[in-house]
Amino acid sequence: MISYEFPLNEKVRTWLRLEDLFTRLNYFLDCDLSMEHHVALMTLFELHEVACRPDLKSELLQELEKQKRALASLHNNPAISEQALDNILNEIEQSSANLLAMPGKVGAVMRENEWLMSIKQRASMPGGTCQFDLPSYHYWQQQLAQVRRGNLKEWLSPLLPIRVAINILLNLLRENGRKMNFVAHQGTFQQMQGGRAAQLLRVSLDQNIPCIPELGANKYAINIRFVAATFEAKSSLHEHDVPFELIFCTLTS
Repeated sequence: MISYEFPLNEKVRTWLRLEDLFTRLNYFLDCDLSMEHHVALMTLFELHEVACRPDLKSELLQELEKQKRALASLHNNPAISEQALDNILNEIEQSSANLLAMPGKVGAVMRENEWLMSIKQRASMPGGTCQFDLPSYHYWQQQLAQVRRGNLKEWLSPLLPIRVAINILLNLLRENGRKMNFVAHQGTFQQMQGGRAAQLLRVSLDQNIPCIPELGANKYAINIRFVAATFEAKSSLHEHDVPFELIFCTLTS
């Protein structure tokens, strides 16, 4: 099976972008080659661009508090494990405390590092990080892997409270989903929403079916087109029936 996630609001869209960037950064951070650490640093620049949105920190704090209240109301519910519930509530409390403890504006540490900013500026140009353009960066790339990794972890550390908060919220969002099975007849599917708006839709299908879902949704209807996987600019509709799984994910309000 291959799964696709479609965020239905800007908030979840930002969380998914950050999750993807953190995952990529962690992968290259654990590698040893200087070129792999170059990719890690370029990804860190992307992370800062997304994470420095002015309202992100307050948005995460508000959402964590909302989920804390909703989960706390489940105490004494015989269908819920008290231990598991207490664990997630403790995680939310700790995450909120770490977000509140973040000093200044998100990304301020990196913006105040002139050396990093000079690399970021050159990196926006095609081939701009060549050794003759940035000899000091070339010198850094020749250091031992553990030295480069230590620097990268230091530059990443101010963003870790954001990563933890997003992981908690996305886990809660994905776990709170309704799974249904459908068939897209001749590649098209429509489902009326009846005013029930999800925040995230997950579409899963057999990876041997050569098609890709394209989704459009609002609070009234969901429309999915399965287009042929031709990897060309102009795609055509997959003309056969496509069985797929659809999960509606929504955070507790």
